[in-house]
Formats: sequence, structure tokens, C-alpha cells
Amino acid sequence: MGMRFGLLGAGRIGTVHAAAVAGTAGAELVAVADAIPKAAEAIAKSHAAEVRSVDAIMNAKDIDAVLITTPTDMHADMIEQAARAGKAIFCEKPIDLSVDRVRRCLDVARAERAALMVGFNRRFDPNFKEVRARITAGVIGEVEMVSITSRDPSPPPATYVARSGGLFRDMTIHDFDMAAFLLGEDPVSVFAAASNLVDPAIGAAGDVDSASLVLTTKSGKIAQISNSRRATYGYDQRIEVHGSKGLVSAENVRATTVEVADANGYRRDPLLSFFMTRYTQAYANEIAAFVEALNAGRPMAPSGEDGLKALLMAEAAVKSLQERRVVEIVY
Repeated sequence: MGMRFGLLGAGRIGTVHAAAVAGTAGAELVAVADAIPKAAEAIAKSHAAEVRSVDAIMNAKDIDAVLITTPTDMHADMIEQAARAGKAIFCEKPIDLSVDRVRRCLDVARAERAALMVGFNRRFDPNFKEVRARITAGVIGEVEMVSITSRDPSPPPATYVARSGGLFRDMTIHDFDMAAFLLGEDPVSVFAAASNLVDPAIGAAGDVDSASLVLTTKSGKIAQISNSRRATYGYDQRIEVHGSKGLVSAENVRATTVEVADANGYRRDPLLSFFMTRYTQAYANEIAAFVEALNAGRPMAPSGEDGLKALLMAEAAVKSLQERRVVEIVY
């Protein structure tokens, strides 16, 4: 018998995860729940699953694990409910926007000995994963500096920004996790500079849309992060790691590798449009890793603690921006 999943949340990221489950050997989507019945019905129909309520999924004997892809303010409550129901849990980032709420949630998960994985999908991107593998193999020696570029093709609606927790908690949180993943150490300080350059409505909502951050570890390693809510040329996702023996990097992904040259110059296909196409394989890989870890009885990675650490980095970055100084990250 394979791993049987219940999906909580049938929005666009829920649709992505449903497809990932369907493409994973030894995994099956059994049921879907959403506050909008038609959304749940659409996913259920596509994957021969049932539409059920959240409580029905939590209490079902034919469901082993839940995928939580609801709005952020529902994550912690659902994690706790699933943990008490004996389900394995995969939850999209972040667990909550409140550090205290995340800590209480993780206390419940530990007390119930629940398997909990947080969805930092970029760790599972084939290119980024290979960068980490080369680092681990010692190809570039000791890591000294990490550079991460993450720029969205266009800004989200201001209504989304107001609920998201802001750039650092919503977008940069992926890069905080990736920085620690590549550095091999948790950053202990951060300096953030940011502006509202893209959309005045984002500024009116109290957020920024363009940022540069510098993270430093206890041993002195440095990570630089560049974020923007606007990249007119596509979804810009690059990493570069400099070490004592050399450099390893991963460039942007395009629809094809075809290049045309003529009297007008060189032309290549544009970058992939956004996260659902750029990270399709990453989403599939993380669900496969979740199933594999469950079957093998291994600890989950990224764990709930990893989710907490990334949020603590985001909180320190917010404070750094407000106070215009380097801020210590306290775990």
C-alpha cells in the first residue's frame, strides 16, 4: 500500500502539489478539502480523489499524510490538528507569521512525535541541489560567500501583500533557507536595505518591493540576497557559491537551450515565467523526498525547526530595515 494523502487547500499551489503526488511512485491523492467547493472538486476530479471536509480528512483511516496548502494564517492550527490525529504533515512555508505561534506549534508536533516537513521547494530544484552536492563533495573547498538572486516577473496585488507578512516573511524567506542550506551554517546577523520602487500600492500597504540583504555566520561566511518584485525579462532565479578552491553556480532556466544568431545579434528563449513552471520538478522532488523519508523513518528536511529559523531571519531583517543597522539573529 502506498502513501495516502489528503490535500488541504485547492488553490494554485495545492494544484501543483496534487500533480506532484500523482507523479510520485508509492503516493496517492485520496481526498481534497477547500473552502471553495468548486476548487476542491476540480482537483479531485483530475486525480480520481474525493472531496471531503478538513475534519473528515484529519480523522480518516484511509489517509496517512496531509498536505497543507491553505492561507498562512491556517497553517499552525492545521499542523496541530493533524499531529494530534496521527498524520504525517507536509506544510507550505511559513508555518505562521508569528514566531511565538510557530514555537507553540512545533511544541505540539514534537509532543505528538509527528513527522513534519516544511515546503522550501528550492532545496529540491535539480540545479540548486547539484550545487549543494558539489559543495559537499569539496569541489570548491570551504564555502566563503554565497550570492542569491530572486526576482519575480511582476508584483502581486496589494491586497495579497497586506496579508502576506511582507517581502521578507513571504518571498525572502525562501532565500534565507537557501542561504543556510548553501553556507552550511546558520547566519547569526543580517543587514537589510530595501525600497519601494516597483508599485506604489505595495508601499501604501506598508511593504517594500526591492531589497538587498547581507547575512553573516559565526565563522565569518557571507551570503548576499537580491530581491525584486519586478523582473521584466522573466523569473530570475540564480545562485553562486564562492569557495577557497573555486566557484560553483546555477544559472536561470529557459524554455529551451536554443540560440539563434543572425545579423541582428544573438537571441535566446526567455526565462520561464514564474514559480509553477520554473520549479515544477522541485515540487515533485520534495514530495518524493517526503514519502521516502516517511517510509525510511528518517527525520524530515526541511524540518519545522528549519521553518522557524527562516522566519527568525526574516524577523531580524525587518528589524534591520526599521533601525538601519546590523541585527543579531537569535534562534
